[in-house]
Amino acid sequence: MFKFLSNLFNNEISIDLGTANTLIYVKGKGIVLNEPTVVAVRHEKDSKHGYVVAVGREAKKMIGRTPDSIKTIRPLKDGVIADVDYTEKMLKYFLKTVHGRGFFTPDPKVLISVPGKASKVERQAIKRAAENAGATEVYIIDEPMAAALGADLPVSEACGSMVVDIGGGTTDIAIISLSGLVYAESVKVGGDRFNSDIIDYVRRNMKIGIGEQTAERIKEKIGTAFIQKEDEIEYIEVRGRSLQMDGIPAQCQITSENIRDALANSLNAIVAAVKLALDACPAELSADISERGIVMTGGGALLKGFNTLIAEQTGLPVVVADDPLTCVARGGGKAIEMLTRAQRDIFQDE
Repeated sequence: MFKFLSNLFNNEISIDLGTANTLIYVKGKGIVLNEPTVVAVRHEKDSKHGYVVAVGREAKKMIGRTPDSIKTIRPLKDGVIADVDYTEKMLKYFLKTVHGRGFFTPDPKVLISVPGKASKVERQAIKRAAENAGATEVYIIDEPMAAALGADLPVSEACGSMVVDIGGGTTDIAIISLSGLVYAESVKVGGDRFNSDIIDYVRRNMKIGIGEQTAERIKEKIGTAFIQKEDEIEYIEVRGRSLQMDGIPAQCQITSENIRDALANSLNAIVAAVKLALDACPAELSADISERGIVMTGGGALLKGFNTLIAEQTGLPVVVADDPLTCVARGGGKAIEMLTRAQRDIFQDE
């Protein structure tokens, strides 16, 4: 009976506070929230401070469609807080939303994932934001460790596991053994950069201006990192603003080959970072990775052919984790369960 009540009123949650999306995991319930990390703010003429009019999915719908009095803000940049005030307001809204659904009691114990190379100051900023949003206890875990846990890698064993976690703002690359990061690096390339690459490519080559949401739709529909001979070339019709005819509406056809070319520099930057990690890997762990391969997590892992590109460039097997978009949040959930069992060596409280 008491165990049932404990599960019913669970207040231990894991938050993947990402540049592009924020996910919340509740023990015993799974992923209970997955919303864009976006805030819409209205500024009055005589006021220095704006007030929030929309958060998450509703705010994202407003991107590129707002009057001058409303601005859409991404309060995180490259995986860390760029605007403390709106990060706190966004977290309060998300926690209130989840609490309103009856998933946990007030004053939750919260674990938040951060990029592996986040500084002590950046970690403290995220911790304070969560505390100000209503969390009673806040713990910090490195994103690659959470991603590896979510992908069911044997992080506590004396063997090497390699994870490439591609988020919205950063890609975290880590080699893990005995519950520690043997190697960790973050590169400021992720899904948001992919969107920017597509916008720039269409502007430069098709002379058409498109917005962020259109670029994201193109990426999701026909985006690819590697095209094999037998692959069918995909097409999509794109509408935007002509850059040659006084901004009148225009449209063009874009192919998956175009998108591969548009993303080439960003993809190569991630591949180069993976190669650097392998070059820095100790010999024994390198042998483990050669046998086990590389695991990709994060939303960027869903880009078609990306695992094939890395495999071609490294000569190693590369697999995409099951449900890669939620790996960090789910891994954080596993980590907070480990916390309750006093296995605290994978946590960073500073």
